[in-house]
Amino acid sequence: MLEATALGDGWILRHESDTLPASVPGCVHTDLLAAGVIPDPFLGQGESEVAWVGRRDWTYERELTGSSASSAQEQTDLVFDGLDTVAEISLDGRPLGTVRNMHRSYRFDVTGLSGLLSVRFVSAYAEAEAVRGRLGERPAAYAEPYQYVRKMACSFGWDWGPTLVTAGIWRPVRLEHWSTARIARVRPLVTVEEGVGVVELAVDVERTRVEVPLAVEATVGGVRARAEVDGAHGVVRLRVPDAELWWPRGYGEQPLYDVELRLLSKGATLDVWRRRIGFRSVELDRRSDAHGTGFTLVVNGERLFARGVNWIPDDVFPSRITRERYRERLEQAAGAGVDLVRIWGGGLYESEDFYDACDELGLLVWQDFPFACAAYPEEQPLRGEVEAEARENVVRLMPHPSLVLWNGNNENLWGFRDWEWEPRLAGDSWGEGYYLGVLPRVVAELDPTRPYTAGSPWSGSWRHHPNDPAHGTHHSWEVWNREDYADYRLSVPRFVAEFGWQAPPAYATLRRALPGETLAPDSPGMLQHQKADDGNGKLERGLARHFAVPDGDFDRWHYLTQVNQARAVAAGIEHWRSHWPVCAGTVVWQLNDCWPVTSWAAVDGDGREKPLYHELKRLYADRLLTLQEEDGGLVLAAVNQGAEDWTGTMTLRRMSVEGEVLGQAAVELAAGRRAVARVGVPHELTPAGPKEYLVADANPDADGLRALYFPVPDREVLYPTPRFEVALTPGGITVTARTLVRDLLLQADRLDPEARADRGLVTLLPGEEVTIGVRGWKTPDAETARSALYCVEPTR
Repeated sequence: MLEATALGDGWILRHESDTLPASVPGCVHTDLLAAGVIPDPFLGQGESEVAWVGRRDWTYERELTGSSASSAQEQTDLVFDGLDTVAEISLDGRPLGTVRNMHRSYRFDVTGLSGLLSVRFVSAYAEAEAVRGRLGERPAAYAEPYQYVRKMACSFGWDWGPTLVTAGIWRPVRLEHWSTARIARVRPLVTVEEGVGVVELAVDVERTRVEVPLAVEATVGGVRARAEVDGAHGVVRLRVPDAELWWPRGYGEQPLYDVELRLLSKGATLDVWRRRIGFRSVELDRRSDAHGTGFTLVVNGERLFARGVNWIPDDVFPSRITRERYRERLEQAAGAGVDLVRIWGGGLYESEDFYDACDELGLLVWQDFPFACAAYPEEQPLRGEVEAEARENVVRLMPHPSLVLWNGNNENLWGFRDWEWEPRLAGDSWGEGYYLGVLPRVVAELDPTRPYTAGSPWSGSWRHHPNDPAHGTHHSWEVWNREDYADYRLSVPRFVAEFGWQAPPAYATLRRALPGETLAPDSPGMLQHQKADDGNGKLERGLARHFAVPDGDFDRWHYLTQVNQARAVAAGIEHWRSHWPVCAGTVVWQLNDCWPVTSWAAVDGDGREKPLYHELKRLYADRLLTLQEEDGGLVLAAVNQGAEDWTGTMTLRRMSVEGEVLGQAAVELAAGRRAVARVGVPHELTPAGPKEYLVADANPDADGLRALYFPVPDREVLYPTPRFEVALTPGGITVTARTLVRDLLLQADRLDPEARADRGLVTLLPGEEVTIGVRGWKTPDAETARSALYCVEPTR
């Protein structure tokens, strides 16, 4: 039976003559930080103070004693699940190999060897610059040379992330002792055929003795099957009658089945492979229609509007992300109504812990291959590395039912066409051969059960512009970069895979990250933690279109920029969801952050929810009510993504800002399951000018669903001075409005860094009240609680 010995202990980190204890898994930065050699790069301007780390070479060492290396088994392998990134491995002075890919695992035969195990990491900069020197310059969105090395691209910085170029043994390392044969790879094809779950396990084995007969035996769902191994390969097929289907969250349950495969020789078990699977079918409907070319996910025959978020690595030092942290962040996603998580191409193939959580929570996973925002050379040594990593990770992730889509890259096909890459490349390779050649071939060969798309955005072929909203996936960034978020409503893309708006993190996150700093939008630490090109300028211009920009009042600026982020994303999602099934999904940029930063995230780098997060709960709920401008009038749309019909009476009220009802009507709406119903708002109820607005309320059994429409921007609305009363209640506070109170927000973390409110922005009409639950705080008095309440105020 194969035996494994973990090698996580006993490592040191060496740089020239200096040594210090090392943690494995880990990285140089975290070891230096633990030893007090460097400041925390997340705090203040610490990022700049540790830039030198990524330019140095580092060596990890550990004694591999005879007792740990020796075994009664015939062969001993040294296995690294992940090395970041370019390294030379030796044992007792004997070279074992050289590696240059963070996204792969490595195995070396060390039978009978012992002594000093050394892993010498060369700076990723040195490797990337050497490859660039051999293959020539390629254009990219950023100046750092990330496209020349197979490493997490955002280590080199991004428009939301720090430049912290890591090195280290970032995933576990172990010795494996085995005899006769071991399981080298299992490729599970999981399908559903007329209600029967089918599992086909293609097994590759490595042998020490070729003459010994081998067999494989597998079990799943109470079914057992056996097959002989022919040479180094075997296939065992199992049929599970009445298999329960795995569904995305909100569409059904997520039953998971344990699969066990044993490698046998003369009745004895040599090795065991265990995974969990789920039975479901997935298709991507890309048919042409009157609106262009569709992009609709279909799971178990059910067509979905994907309620998505983009995922970036949750820490710039990925070895720090625990199973519990993955679970917490993904539970936050599920709690916001999300049913799809796109793993963005500037990051990683995540750990099993990520996909396990998605399997359990019913979160669909869209997996980018790790290519982003650059022209990637296709020559060696990169081409071989790309195919090897793709083959390994496609097979590694195949068991997970949550994984529903492989995507070739992020924005590179678009970049070639629109970012002046084509003339600069002058015929040089740039990655097209990966996205339209290598990767679809690998997926088709190894994982034909899942769809593949060449990139995001991508229209499906070069016949259309790569980012044509009428064809395939679309990234909407002109709105954030140059326009008002109201412009989201000017088009109906088939699938919006990226869009978003920036806001600073929670106040307590800023206070922790910038200790002692007098906070201002342009204070030194705030600028260090704002990575977007002209980010503050875009924030201010976007704010000025809707609010009077506060002058010198950081707290007010902080609140209003967070309101503007939530309003911007709401403008897009409400419009696009109301146009289902033409538009079949929105994937917000982004769910999470990898450090404390002003960014597009809904959950900040300390895990605190911004107002956007709570707004997503409303926007991604099964039922959504929205008022939209169309053809010179207003339309009320009832969006129903639930499994039951939604029929009810909607009350429309034309209101004055002082609270007077100027007109009222009741309209009937009937939205079938997974459908949208629309009705025109009577002209006499359409509000006009700075003193009126429209309220649409669903019938009382519809969970208080409401839509609001103001005909002019907030800076023009003649809001009354807000008046409200605050009372402490068990587990929170109750606020009672005496006037119109627009976008009330309790920033509980201002009262206690551990405090979290259970809701975000809420608008109250005169006489209405809301109870806001709070956990993790030491209950203050009502006036102290009131000091953490913010709302929109009249322009002065």
